[in-house]
Amino acid sequence: MKKALVAYFSASGVTEQVAGKLASAAHADCFRIQPKIAYTKADLDWTNKSSRSSVEMSDPASRPEIVNEKLDVSSYDTIFIGFPIWWYVAPTIINTFLESFDLSGKTIVPFATSGGSGMGKTNAGLAPSCRGAKLLDGKVFKMNVTAEELANWVKSLGI
Repeated sequence: MKKALVAYFSASGVTEQVAGKLASAAHADCFRIQPKIAYTKADLDWTNKSSRSSVEMSDPASRPEIVNEKLDVSSYDTIFIGFPIWWYVAPTIINTFLESFDLSGKTIVPFATSGGSGMGKTNAGLAPSCRGAKLLDGKVFKMNVTAEELANWVKSLGI
């Protein structure tokens, strides 16, 4: 594989753990996507239709602000993008991140964590934010995924 980046958003720490293992397995750099305003437990209460996450996810055009880190993605060929599944799709903060860069010619590989959901309509929600890039089908992992399982998945991608 050419030069790779694992960029991830983690609300509870689960995706962060998987991202770290994936970065090691893929010999990739690792970058944490951070919201400008951190999510609180109340913000993440999906049972409350007025919670921040519920409001954001009810509007596909929502683009939560991210911390403006000085990240240069120009040298990366492949970007693994990780997140928890929210409402069967990626949190809209992932769209914010992807739309912050020129992704032309890059390969974008989504990976997610979830207690029970699959990828759902994730790629349909991410595709408009990946203009000029090749968006591969993603995969959902549990927190206890092994480094070997991740390495095998990366190898199976053929990138």
